[in-house]
Amino acid sequence: MQFICVRIFSHSELSYFHSMNVLAEFKKITTFIFDVDGVLTDSTVLLSGDGSQARRMNVKDGIGLQMAIGNGFRVTAISESVSAPVIERLRKLGIEDVHMSLLDKKKFVEDHRVKNNLQWEEILYMADDLPDLALMKMVGLPCCPADAVPEILELSKYISPVNGGFGCVRDVIEKVLRVQDKWIFHDDVVSK
Repeated sequence: MQFICVRIFSHSELSYFHSMNVLAEFKKITTFIFDVDGVLTDSTVLLSGDGSQARRMNVKDGIGLQMAIGNGFRVTAISESVSAPVIERLRKLGIEDVHMSLLDKKKFVEDHRVKNNLQWEEILYMADDLPDLALMKMVGLPCCPADAVPEILELSKYISPVNGGFGCVRDVIEKVLRVQDKWIFHDDVVSK
């Protein structure tokens, strides 16, 4: 007679095992690609009387982005929309790879991967909404903010506990850098 022992894991134990698997994924990352609206911003578009639009961005995300760049990671921002102030801010933070008005993000990232001789497993992509579904299925580490749409939440290997525009970018950058022993603050990183 054979007995089979089955252990039922609690929710916290399952979360622990899932996070351990994700930590292994964080170790492979060399490249961060971030969607703009809903990730680097909080999805809010402020409309002024003259018709101009403004978006809100997080300073802690900015410090995280600078630390990633300062530690040799590739950082790219992509969006279907266009916002000159967003482009200016990202460039001020040191991000040279800013691509707006992208109608096909998937094609752009496929070309970017080949151009930079990257493996899919090296790429962390953080997005929050339906236009990003195809790309989320391709990258090695699909991530999203806590307030992403259900379809993106389902595809993500890591879900930040932080909402878009409120530090979710800093959260994933810090996790990757800490796992790789690269979370080292440099004096030239300042709040911008």
